[in-house]
Amino acid sequence: MKIKDNTILITGGATGIGFSLAQALVNAGNKVIICGRRGSKLKEAKDKLPQIQIRVCDMSKEKERESLFKWVEANFKDLNVLINNAGIQRMVNLKKGAQDLFSGEDEIETNLVAPIHLSAYFIPFLLKKRKQLLLMFPLAWVLCP
Repeated sequence: MKIKDNTILITGGATGIGFSLAQALVNAGNKVIICGRRGSKLKEAKDKLPQIQIRVCDMSKEKERESLFKWVEANFKDLNVLINNAGIQRMVNLKKGAQDLFSGEDEIETNLVAPIHLSAYFIPFLLKKRKQLLLMFPLAWVLCP
């Protein structure tokens, strides 16, 4: 993979590993777009790294994933790397039975369904590129030419 002159989308890019990736990739000479569900964290990221583009997107919501793809497709035709980094982890006390299991945020939707769904949007788009890469965390799927 060439490490510079890419246009890269990082989901969950406002904090943690996603933001560290964004910093490293910008410093390596790439155009970086990050998305996340918290506008305030995206703004903080943009303040620290003004070169990035930001977009609010809750990956647990199907319509927002579709909207993100359409926005990228319309505005970043040169996108050639997708890093599915968004994810959540909840504490569930199974000693209480199933009551906590289905309340709160849906880990399966965010951590499994969302990256697969977003990848399904982007793979045909990426396959039209000469050089492309799809990274999917935590499953580590990779699509390369």
